[in-house]
Amino acid sequence: MSSPVSLGIDLGTSELKAILMDLDGTVLAHAGVRLSVSRRHSGWSEQAPEDWWQACLQALAELRGHPGFARVACIGLSGQMHGAVLLGTDNRVLYPAILWDDSRAIAEAEELGPAFADITGSLPMAGLTAPKLLWLQRHEPEVFKAIDCVLSPKDYLRLRLSGERIGEMSDAAGTLWLDVAQREWFAPMLRATGLSPEQMPRLVEGGAASAVLTAQGLGLAPSVVIAGGGGDNPVAAVGIGAINAGDGFITLGTSAAIVAITDHAAGNPASAVHSFCHALPDRWYTMGAMLAGASCLRWVTRLTGTADEQTLLDQVQAQLPIEQPVPLSTPLFLPYLAGERTPHNDPLLRGGFMGLGHDCTPAMLGYAVMEGVGFGLLDALRAVQSTGADVGACALVGGGARSEYWAQLLANILQRDIFTLHGSELSACIGAAKLGFVAIEQGAQLLAAGMPVKVRYRPDLMQQPVLKARYRKFQGLLSAAKALHE
Repeated sequence: MSSPVSLGIDLGTSELKAILMDLDGTVLAHAGVRLSVSRRHSGWSEQAPEDWWQACLQALAELRGHPGFARVACIGLSGQMHGAVLLGTDNRVLYPAILWDDSRAIAEAEELGPAFADITGSLPMAGLTAPKLLWLQRHEPEVFKAIDCVLSPKDYLRLRLSGERIGEMSDAAGTLWLDVAQREWFAPMLRATGLSPEQMPRLVEGGAASAVLTAQGLGLAPSVVIAGGGGDNPVAAVGIGAINAGDGFITLGTSAAIVAITDHAAGNPASAVHSFCHALPDRWYTMGAMLAGASCLRWVTRLTGTADEQTLLDQVQAQLPIEQPVPLSTPLFLPYLAGERTPHNDPLLRGGFMGLGHDCTPAMLGYAVMEGVGFGLLDALRAVQSTGADVGACALVGGGARSEYWAQLLANILQRDIFTLHGSELSACIGAAKLGFVAIEQGAQLLAAGMPVKVRYRPDLMQQPVLKARYRKFQGLLSAAKALHE
């Protein structure tokens, strides 16, 4: 029999990606389909689940021409976390999916309070799933009454592929409805949002065989096994080989996060540090999350009218070479364009520049933005360390990892080795494909395999005095930023 191929699908916020991967870990082909976000009101962020399914069909159609497509034996799923897909009894979608960066449920998150935070692994936050359902109960009571099941985004794709309502531990941990240590639904928090365990999907581990393919017309065999899969961060961790306690990585995509793998549930809810289940059994991860990451660089590129991000990065390197400390008077930037999670837990916080002068250039603003995101990650790192989690050298993944300047700046700010990886832009797809193989009891050797290191960046000790002084100034601006909305 010809060797099996795994289909890894990653449902991101801005793009759905899919790959074909063989048992050697070689990516045979990949496809991507862009997605758009609807923002009907300020602070709202929604997508139509049907758009995800159409993007999935389009990606599979692109891959169908590859000879490996006929050998697909398993499917692994990864996806954006904290979204709410609301289904009626007939599996009809009742309302647009409310996404992770939607902040409409601020009051409801506050009302839920910290009572269960040690069990659920996080403080209630507007971006997590549970407060969104409390908001719906109040503002869309007819929709709420019709809810028969709530799914995470990637689990909606499983439903369309298999007809099965199934979730798994890592995505469930991001809902605020899971007992993270026990890895089971937590009825008291469900009741607090007007729901019951019967309205939740059955849970499996990420590498479990969760369902078999039943969708017609895809060009795949009906016996294809669908793995449990997981949320994008834990599945990306599987992709890069971060599966053991002490492994750590930084994601620098639309949002940003610093992640430390642990062998037990270890959070610090008071500092807005999450403790979530990993996509593999008996493993967890501690995460400090920022709501805006590389999206800040995209924003300042548009703001300054610069042609593209690479052009702005070239200007930054020309005016403020990474090899030299920046002048202390360079503008500072607060990276809170969408509010902030770790450690401030304040969705109303907003970004800003300080220290602008007539001499300011787009390059100076570009530098300030990258440094500000770095300082935000330093805040998150310190919060993660407060849990006792060990954070050493960190892999850097996500779109921001393409910038050598930014990677070196992060090494300087965090005072840690930072390394980039070949193929990391597909890490969530690769992790999903690995979990697919685990579900058919093959490819166990792939789990421990990391990705080849592209470049390693070591901290430049000469830069420490200036960066420390600038970080102190950055911290001093927080109270002013908070005062603007209090």
